[in-house]
Amino acid sequence: MSYPGHVVIAADVELAWAEKLAGADFAAPTGPRFLTALEDRLGLHAGAFDVSLLAARLPRDPSVRLTPLDASEHPRALRAHRYRTDVRLWTSEHGLLVIGRGLGGRWEVAFEVEPGARGRGHGRRLAMAARHLVPEDRPLWAQCAPGNAASLRVLLAAGYQPVGSEVLLMPATAGW
Repeated sequence: MSYPGHVVIAADVELAWAEKLAGADFAAPTGPRFLTALEDRLGLHAGAFDVSLLAARLPRDPSVRLTPLDASEHPRALRAHRYRTDVRLWTSEHGLLVIGRGLGGRWEVAFEVEPGARGRGHGRRLAMAARHLVPEDRPLWAQCAPGNAASLRVLLAAGYQPVGSEVLLMPATAGW
């Protein structure tokens, strides 16, 4: 995880090994050589390099109509169940909204708008609705690939602020 002026490597490796590998390059821990070395050393696979965004919980009910789901075969829901606990699902007229506990128990959001409904504000409404639904008056995290400009714009428009970046390493059996 990278934050302004800080890099956190939460892995079972010696500090001396990480420092030697990174050298004087503060950006090295999120680069391909460093991540490949971590993968090899830990027997894990690096996932996507994501921007980490954070938003405060909002009071009251969301303005978009949502229907709770007990389960879903939607790929976004299945992925959420692989990487998160306490997963909660909702559908809207044009998409799917997912909230669950991810890295370190933090509340995280994912959403997907049906292809035919994209570009009309539905993603922003889902991302904003999630801020009303996160339990325990906790902040809500979102992760987005920097190259996914459409989703990044949606999250920014819904009030999420970039706070850093992250790459998660997972077992190969996790579907990577």
